[in-house]
Amino acid sequence: MSIHELLVHINEEDTKVPIAVAKVIPAIERLVTAVVTKMKAGGRLFYMGAGTSGRLGIVDASECPPTFGVEQGLVVGLIAGGDAAIRKAVEFAEDDTEQGWKDLQTFGINANDVIIGIAASGRTPYVIGAMQTCRANGITTGCIVCNSGSAVAAEADFPVEVVVGPEFVTGSTRMKSGTAQKLVLNMISTSVMIRLGRVKGNKMVDMQLSNHKLVDRGVRMVMEQTGLDTIKAEALLQQYKSVRKAVEQFLLDK
Repeated sequence: MSIHELLVHINEEDTKVPIAVAKVIPAIERLVTAVVTKMKAGGRLFYMGAGTSGRLGIVDASECPPTFGVEQGLVVGLIAGGDAAIRKAVEFAEDDTEQGWKDLQTFGINANDVIIGIAASGRTPYVIGAMQTCRANGITTGCIVCNSGSAVAAEADFPVEVVVGPEFVTGSTRMKSGTAQKLVLNMISTSVMIRLGRVKGNKMVDMQLSNHKLVDRGVRMVMEQTGLDTIKAEALLQQYKSVRKAVEQFLLDK
Protein backbone atom coordinates (compact mmCIF):
# COMPACT_ATOMS: atom_id res chain seq x y z
CA MET A 1 0.00 0.00 0.00
CA SER A 2 1.01 3.62 -0.47
CA ILE A 3 1.34 5.82 2.61
CA HIS A 4 -2.04 7.36 1.79
CA GLU A 5 -3.65 3.93 1.53
CA LEU A 6 -2.10 2.84 4.82
CA LEU A 7 -3.46 5.88 6.64
CA VAL A 8 -6.91 5.58 5.10
CA HIS A 9 -7.25 1.91 6.02
CA ILE A 10 -5.96 2.43 9.57
CA ASN A 11 -8.46 5.25 9.98
CA GLU A 12 -11.26 3.06 8.62
CA GLU A 13 -10.48 0.45 11.24
CA ASP A 14 -10.30 3.10 13.98
CA THR A 15 -13.83 4.31 13.18
CA LYS A 16 -15.15 0.94 14.32
CA VAL A 17 -13.94 1.48 17.90
CA PRO A 18 -16.47 4.00 19.30
CA ILE A 19 -19.26 1.93 17.75
CA ALA A 20 -18.02 -1.13 19.65
CA VAL A 21 -17.75 0.91 22.86
CA ALA A 22 -21.31 2.21 22.46
CA LYS A 23 -22.61 -1.35 22.40
CA VAL A 24 -21.25 -2.05 25.91
CA ILE A 25 -22.33 1.13 27.70
CA PRO A 26 -24.73 -0.87 29.93
CA ALA A 27 -21.78 -2.99 31.11
CA ILE A 28 -19.66 0.12 31.70
CA GLU A 29 -22.55 1.64 33.65
CA ARG A 30 -22.72 -1.38 35.97
CA LEU A 31 -18.96 -1.18 36.60
CA VAL A 32 -19.02 2.57 37.25
CA THR A 33 -21.93 2.16 39.67
CA ALA A 34 -19.94 -0.43 41.64
CA VAL A 35 -16.84 1.78 41.72
CA VAL A 36 -18.79 4.83 42.91
CA THR A 37 -20.45 2.81 45.66
CA LYS A 38 -17.12 1.47 46.91
CA MET A 39 -15.36 4.84 46.71
CA LYS A 40 -18.13 6.57 48.65
CA ALA A 41 -17.51 3.98 51.35
CA GLY A 42 -13.79 4.83 51.44
CA GLY A 43 -12.48 2.40 48.83
CA ARG A 44 -9.95 2.84 46.04
CA LEU A 45 -9.75 1.92 42.38
CA PHE A 46 -6.92 -0.20 40.99
CA TYR A 47 -6.13 -0.77 37.32
CA MET A 48 -4.00 -3.80 36.43
CA GLY A 49 -2.51 -4.81 33.11
CA ALA A 50 0.56 -5.75 31.10
CA GLY A 51 2.19 -3.90 28.21
CA THR A 52 -0.05 -1.37 26.49
CA SER A 53 -2.98 -2.26 28.74
CA GLY A 54 -0.95 -1.62 31.87
CA ARG A 55 0.42 1.65 30.54
CA LEU A 56 -3.06 2.91 29.67
CA GLY A 57 -4.24 2.19 33.21
CA ILE A 58 -1.27 4.07 34.64
CA VAL A 59 -1.96 7.07 32.40
CA ASP A 60 -5.59 7.24 33.50
CA ALA A 61 -4.74 6.83 37.18
CA SER A 62 -1.99 9.45 37.05
CA GLU A 63 -4.35 12.04 35.56
CA CYS A 64 -6.93 11.81 38.35
CA PRO A 65 -5.12 13.91 41.01
CA PRO A 66 -4.27 16.89 38.74
CA THR A 67 -7.61 16.83 36.93
CA PHE A 68 -9.98 16.19 39.83
CA GLY A 69 -7.92 17.19 42.87
CA VAL A 70 -8.17 13.78 44.54
CA GLU A 71 -5.35 12.49 46.70
CA GLN A 72 -2.58 10.33 45.29
CA GLY A 73 -3.41 6.67 45.78
CA LEU A 74 -7.16 6.91 45.32
CA VAL A 75 -6.77 5.59 41.77
CA VAL A 76 -3.73 3.35 41.22
CA GLY A 77 -2.32 1.87 38.03
CA LEU A 78 -0.23 -1.32 38.21
CA ILE A 79 1.74 -2.89 35.36
CA ALA A 80 3.34 -6.32 35.10
CA GLY A 81 7.07 -5.85 35.58
CA GLY A 82 6.73 -2.76 37.76
CA ASP A 83 7.57 0.84 36.89
CA ALA A 84 10.45 -0.22 34.65
CA ALA A 85 7.87 -1.76 32.30
CA ILE A 86 6.24 1.62 31.69
CA ARG A 87 9.04 2.53 29.29
CA LYS A 88 10.52 -0.81 28.31
CA ALA A 89 9.04 -4.29 28.00
CA VAL A 90 9.98 -6.65 30.83
CA GLU A 91 10.36 -10.17 29.48
CA PHE A 92 7.76 -12.71 30.70
CA ALA A 93 6.50 -10.40 33.48
CA GLU A 94 2.91 -10.85 32.33
CA ASP A 95 3.18 -14.64 32.65
CA ASP A 96 3.51 -14.59 36.46
CA THR A 97 0.14 -15.55 37.95
CA GLU A 98 1.16 -14.63 41.52
CA GLN A 99 2.87 -11.25 41.08
CA GLY A 100 -0.34 -9.29 40.52
CA TRP A 101 -1.69 -10.17 43.95
CA LYS A 102 1.72 -9.43 45.50
CA ASP A 103 1.67 -5.99 43.87
CA LEU A 104 -1.81 -5.33 45.26
CA GLN A 105 -0.77 -6.40 48.74
CA THR A 106 1.86 -3.63 48.87
CA PHE A 107 -1.09 -1.21 48.84
CA GLY A 108 -2.96 -3.01 51.61
CA ILE A 109 -5.69 -4.11 49.22
CA ASN A 110 -9.00 -4.85 50.98
CA ALA A 111 -12.70 -5.52 50.41
CA ASN A 112 -13.48 -1.78 50.13
CA ASP A 113 -11.47 -1.55 46.91
CA VAL A 114 -12.25 -2.34 43.26
CA ILE A 115 -9.79 -3.92 40.81
CA ILE A 116 -10.20 -3.50 37.06
CA GLY A 117 -8.13 -5.90 34.99
CA ILE A 118 -7.19 -4.53 31.57
CA ALA A 119 -6.22 -7.09 28.94
CA ALA A 120 -6.93 -6.86 25.23
CA SER A 121 -6.66 -10.63 24.75
CA GLY A 122 -8.41 -11.40 28.00
CA ARG A 123 -5.86 -14.05 28.89
CA THR A 124 -2.99 -12.24 30.66
CA PRO A 125 -1.83 -14.48 33.57
CA TYR A 126 -0.67 -11.49 35.67
CA VAL A 127 -4.21 -10.13 35.59
CA ILE A 128 -6.06 -13.43 35.86
CA GLY A 129 -4.11 -14.55 38.94
CA ALA A 130 -4.70 -11.25 40.74
CA MET A 131 -8.41 -11.24 39.96
CA GLN A 132 -8.87 -14.84 41.09
CA THR A 133 -7.30 -14.05 44.45
CA CYS A 134 -9.28 -10.83 44.75
CA ARG A 135 -12.55 -12.67 44.28
CA ALA A 136 -11.50 -15.28 46.82
CA ASN A 137 -10.98 -12.44 49.28
CA GLY A 138 -14.27 -10.69 48.58
CA ILE A 139 -12.76 -7.84 46.56
CA THR A 140 -14.90 -6.49 43.71
CA THR A 141 -13.47 -7.05 40.24
CA GLY A 142 -14.12 -5.57 36.83
CA CYS A 143 -12.32 -5.80 33.52
CA ILE A 144 -11.83 -4.22 30.12
CA VAL A 145 -11.12 -6.83 27.44
CA CYS A 146 -11.45 -6.94 23.66
CA ASN A 147 -12.40 -10.59 23.17
CA SER A 148 -15.65 -12.23 24.22
CA GLY A 149 -15.76 -15.15 26.64
CA SER A 150 -12.22 -14.61 27.96
CA ALA A 151 -10.56 -15.97 31.10
CA VAL A 152 -10.19 -12.43 32.49
CA ALA A 153 -13.89 -11.71 32.00
CA ALA A 154 -14.73 -14.97 33.76
CA GLU A 155 -13.05 -13.62 36.91
CA ALA A 156 -14.81 -10.24 36.75
CA ASP A 157 -17.92 -9.35 38.71
CA PHE A 158 -18.46 -6.54 36.21
CA PRO A 159 -16.92 -7.44 32.83
CA VAL A 160 -16.68 -4.99 29.96
CA GLU A 161 -16.02 -6.78 26.66
CA VAL A 162 -15.37 -4.36 23.80
CA VAL A 163 -15.00 -6.57 20.73
CA VAL A 164 -13.26 -4.42 18.10
CA GLY A 165 -12.32 -7.17 15.65
CA PRO A 166 -8.96 -7.96 14.01
CA GLU A 167 -6.22 -5.34 14.14
CA PHE A 168 -4.84 -3.67 11.00
CA VAL A 169 -1.49 -5.22 11.93
CA THR A 170 -2.43 -8.68 13.15
CA GLY A 171 -2.11 -8.99 16.92
CA SER A 172 -1.00 -5.37 17.46
CA THR A 173 -3.44 -4.65 20.26
CA ARG A 174 -1.95 -1.21 20.88
CA MET A 175 -4.13 -0.15 17.92
CA LYS A 176 -7.93 -0.63 18.00
CA SER A 177 -7.89 -2.52 21.29
CA GLY A 178 -5.74 0.12 22.94
CA THR A 179 -8.00 2.87 21.63
CA ALA A 180 -11.06 1.08 22.96
CA GLN A 181 -9.45 0.62 26.37
CA LYS A 182 -8.49 4.30 26.50
CA LEU A 183 -12.04 5.38 25.65
CA VAL A 184 -13.53 3.13 28.32
CA LEU A 185 -11.00 4.27 30.92
CA ASN A 186 -11.86 7.89 30.14
CA MET A 187 -15.53 7.07 30.62
CA ILE A 188 -14.98 5.22 33.89
CA SER A 189 -12.73 7.71 35.67
CA THR A 190 -14.56 10.80 34.44
CA SER A 191 -18.05 9.55 35.31
CA VAL A 192 -16.84 8.24 38.69
CA MET A 193 -15.30 11.59 39.58
CA ILE A 194 -18.41 13.49 38.48
CA ARG A 195 -20.57 11.24 40.66
CA LEU A 196 -18.18 11.86 43.56
CA GLY A 197 -18.73 15.61 43.14
CA ARG A 198 -15.27 16.44 41.80
CA VAL A 199 -16.71 18.42 38.85
CA LYS A 200 -19.13 21.35 39.00
CA GLY A 201 -21.23 21.74 35.88
CA ASN A 202 -18.59 20.65 33.40
CA LYS A 203 -15.75 22.53 35.10
CA MET A 204 -12.68 21.01 36.80
CA VAL A 205 -13.12 23.09 39.95
CA ASP A 206 -10.82 20.85 42.00
CA MET A 207 -7.94 20.69 39.51
CA GLN A 208 -4.42 21.22 40.79
CA LEU A 209 -2.93 24.59 39.84
CA SER A 210 0.33 23.04 38.71
CA ASN A 211 1.27 25.29 35.80
CA HIS A 212 0.53 28.73 34.32
CA LYS A 213 -2.02 27.35 31.86
CA LEU A 214 -4.08 25.82 34.65
CA VAL A 215 -3.78 28.93 36.82
CA ASP A 216 -5.08 30.98 33.90
CA ARG A 217 -7.95 28.52 33.41
CA GLY A 218 -8.71 28.70 37.13
CA VAL A 219 -8.77 32.50 37.07
CA ARG A 220 -11.25 32.46 34.20
CA MET A 221 -13.48 30.01 36.08
CA VAL A 222 -13.43 32.20 39.19
CA MET A 223 -14.26 35.26 37.07
CA GLU A 224 -17.15 33.43 35.43
CA GLN A 225 -18.66 32.31 38.72
CA THR A 226 -18.09 35.49 40.74
CA GLY A 227 -18.13 38.37 38.27
CA LEU A 228 -14.77 39.57 39.58
CA ASP A 229 -12.20 41.16 37.28
CA THR A 230 -8.97 39.36 36.39
CA ILE A 231 -6.81 40.89 39.13
CA LYS A 232 -9.28 40.22 41.95
CA ALA A 233 -10.10 36.74 40.69
CA GLU A 234 -6.42 35.80 40.50
CA ALA A 235 -5.78 37.17 43.98
CA LEU A 236 -8.66 35.14 45.38
CA LEU A 237 -7.48 32.00 43.58
CA GLN A 238 -3.91 32.42 44.81
CA GLN A 239 -5.17 32.88 48.36
CA TYR A 240 -7.25 29.70 48.43
CA LYS A 241 -5.31 27.59 45.86
CA SER A 242 -8.57 26.09 44.59
CA VAL A 243 -11.30 27.26 42.25
CA ARG A 244 -13.95 25.60 44.42
CA LYS A 245 -12.67 27.12 47.66
CA ALA A 246 -12.17 30.56 46.13
CA VAL A 247 -15.74 30.68 44.79
CA GLU A 248 -17.23 29.27 47.99
CA GLN A 249 -15.42 31.87 50.10
CA PHE A 250 -16.51 34.67 47.78
CA LEU A 251 -20.13 33.60 48.12
CA LEU A 252 -19.82 33.39 51.90
CA ASP A 253 -18.36 36.88 52.09
CA LYS A 254 -21.05 38.48 49.90
